[in-house]
Amino acid sequence: MALSLAVRRVAARSFSSSAALSQASLPDMPYDYGALAPHIAPEIMEIHHKKHHQTYVTNLNVTQEKIQECLAKDDMSGVNALSGALKFNLGGHINHSIFWQNLSPNGGGEPTGDLATAIAAQYGSFENFKKRMSTAAVTVQGSGWAWLGYNTETKSLQIAACSNQDPLQATTGLIPLLGIDVWEHAYYLQYKNVRPDYVGAIWNVVNWPDVSSRYNTARQ
Repeated sequence: MALSLAVRRVAARSFSSSAALSQASLPDMPYDYGALAPHIAPEIMEIHHKKHHQTYVTNLNVTQEKIQECLAKDDMSGVNALSGALKFNLGGHINHSIFWQNLSPNGGGEPTGDLATAIAAQYGSFENFKKRMSTAAVTVQGSGWAWLGYNTETKSLQIAACSNQDPLQATTGLIPLLGIDVWEHAYYLQYKNVRPDYVGAIWNVVNWPDVSSRYNTARQ
C-alpha cells in the first residue's frame, strides 16, 4: 500500500536527525538489586533490569538501524512495517526508565505537597486513589502497565492503563508520573500468578519525591 506524502515527510523528519541515530543505552539502577526486598526480590530486579530492559534497548537500536536503511532506499513500506517494533521497544525502554526511578528503598507512605493536595482533591483521599490505581493495575488483561498521568488539557491527574509496552504519552497524551509494571516478569518469581499481592506490595517502595517532581514538571 502506498504511503501518503505527509507520512513520508514525517518519517523522514523523525529519523534524519542526529538524535534519531543515537544509540539507546541501559540506564544504571539508582539502587542495588536487593534494595527493594522484601517487597520485590533481588533476583526479580536483576533479571528485570539486565535481561528484559536490556532486550528492549538492544531491539530498539536494531529497529532504528533498519529504519535508517529503509529511509536510505526511500522504502516507506519498510518503515511502516517496522513501526510496531519501534513502538514496542521504544515503549519498553521509556516505561522501564521511568519505573526504576518511581521506586526507592526509602519509598512508601504517602505523597506530600502539591501532589498530595491534587490527589485528595480529585480522588477524595489517598486511600481512594490507591484503591483505584491498584484496581487499574490488577485488571490489566494480559501484560501492560497502570499509570498515574497528568492531563495537560484538563490540568488534572488521570489513571490509565496501557497494553503491552505502549508508552503512555504517545498512546493517551497523558504525561507519565507513576507506573506499575504488571508484566509477569515483574513479579512472577516471587508472587506467582497472584498479581494483587504484588500490586499491594509495590506501594511500600513508591518513590513519592520522584513522582512529585514529575508532577511539578508536567504542570509547567
